[in-house]
Amino acid sequence: MSLTVTTESQKLPASSEDEKNPVAVNMVIRQDPFYITLDAAALLGVSIVLVLGMHFIDRPVLESIILLVPVALLIHNDYLNFLKLGPGGTPPTPSGYARLTWYRLFTLRDPFTAPPADPAQVPTEGILSDLPYRPGPRPVVAGLAPQRQLNQHGSREAYNRLRAALTSLTTAVARDGAGKEQRRFVTATSCLEKHGFALFARRPLNVCGNGEICHIHTSDRSMHLNLHPDDIREVLDKGWGQRHPMAWEGWVRSPVPRTFTMIYAPRDEDDLKVVCKIIEAAIWYTIAEQVELRPPSES
Repeated sequence: MSLTVTTESQKLPASSEDEKNPVAVNMVIRQDPFYITLDAAALLGVSIVLVLGMHFIDRPVLESIILLVPVALLIHNDYLNFLKLGPGGTPPTPSGYARLTWYRLFTLRDPFTAPPADPAQVPTEGILSDLPYRPGPRPVVAGLAPQRQLNQHGSREAYNRLRAALTSLTTAVARDGAGKEQRRFVTATSCLEKHGFALFARRPLNVCGNGEICHIHTSDRSMHLNLHPDDIREVLDKGWGQRHPMAWEGWVRSPVPRTFTMIYAPRDEDDLKVVCKIIEAAIWYTIAEQVELRPPSES
């Protein structure tokens, strides 16, 4: 089934999130390595404590202290890195961090291999073919929930034009085979991330997060969406994204589907055109209808 969409020309919409926090889209996402630096005085102090501990503290207690102190520092550094990824689907609290620590035990070991297709699932095949290879190296990606790019955040212009393209779908006139006008989409805050701009299908076939098709991260301008396994394979092979580390199948239920995929932020006009094609594939997977997505002209 195919759907023809007609849109009116429009100005780039202002981002409500950008208005509330204009610095958000320019923030630097950091992940600090764990290391301990001791100057001469600190090294002497640690040596004295260890020598005195060997004489005045029971051996099991001393061994426990020696092991627990670096472990506590490592956890503290990891928790700070979790907070530095910014707002996402997991609350930035110790309990949220503990939940993610549990999920880490089951994360995908290879995010660059597509999941097998289910022949009983509709649609039965993907629509992406012959995508160009993404120029340059893949960006550095960190985190679980949230998952973010640490570099190559993309351009502000591409971000705004992509939002405009997605918004245009909500006001587009769509006609089915009988000539009846229908509205298929709506935009709102992502129900998966709890933050960020998202596109939803009103009548999803494959339901994820109340029909969420994709959402864009304001901080790094990357996005998450669901794709048919055929299309995931094309995206991975051509370097445009990677699978979410929690997109597993197993006895521990993941909060996201096995088709959940991260798409890297568009950096320029060429990237934006390819990303729009990938979002078209996400729409296809969600409602089994082909919709053309075109970004507005550059301002």
